[in-house]
Amino acid sequence: MSEKELLIYIDGKFYPKSQAKISVYDHGLLYGDGVFEGIRAYNGIVFKLKEHIDRLYSSAHAILLQIPLIKEEVMKAVIETLKTNDLTNAYIRLIVTRGVGDLGLDPRKCPKPTVIVITDTIKIMDPKVKEEGVKAVIVWVRRDAMDATPRNVKSLNYLNPVLGKIEANLAGADEGICLGADGSVCEGIAENIFIVKDGVIYTPTTCTGALPGITRKEVIKWARQLNYQVVEKIIAPSELFDADEAFFTGTAAEIVPIREINDRIIRDGKPGPITRRLMEEFQKAIKNPNEGTPIH
Repeated sequence: MSEKELLIYIDGKFYPKSQAKISVYDHGLLYGDGVFEGIRAYNGIVFKLKEHIDRLYSSAHAILLQIPLIKEEVMKAVIETLKTNDLTNAYIRLIVTRGVGDLGLDPRKCPKPTVIVITDTIKIMDPKVKEEGVKAVIVWVRRDAMDATPRNVKSLNYLNPVLGKIEANLAGADEGICLGADGSVCEGIAENIFIVKDGVIYTPTTCTGALPGITRKEVIKWARQLNYQVVEKIIAPSELFDADEAFFTGTAAEIVPIREINDRIIRDGKPGPITRRLMEEFQKAIKNPNEGTPIH
């Protein structure tokens, strides 16, 4: 018996994956004009769904994109797509494009935005990296300046991270680290970054262009609850090499230790005690029904 084909939500209807299509005149395709969220469901609970929806609307507001549904309707669409595909553990890609227009740039030519919900699985890195850590490299691709395409907007314009990933691949690294326009540490290719030095946890300030990630926010909260000092500041690339611990955070990646950066081994090359403690807190959180929205 063939495997059941996943169904994709597009503007209120469900289509088999092989038939899920949008117009070639959609400005999301033509110009990367739209916003998105990556969300995770664990054991029947959509982790931090409300927070992701709030950020989606914030991103849309920043680019003057009017989502044609209220927040509760978008949340319902996510839950219904999971139910329709009988998924309790999944990666959810929620997309809102500017919609169909013409070949010009003018968004006024796009009368109705397109809303898409994809529920599937995702594998960003080999599972063993949680124990062994990843090899990272600082890439030449700088994050866009804050007055260009702001990183607090999760837009469909992802060429900057794609170029960074290409450079990391060419260098034989698992992941890349991007610097901001000022040369300070910004974030990973699609993750936030943290370092630990002398028991203090540091992460780049969002003023340098780092995305205010939802997992990042939770990690900061958990760390402070555990009585660790957390400092958001401008971080120089050299501080990465001298760190006692380093790790990435993100919805898709979760929490991933970093074992080396630009061939410099971090401490002894193994996940440090603070990183491991925060990974334990993450596992507790995704099993807590109060941390998300139930599917059923």
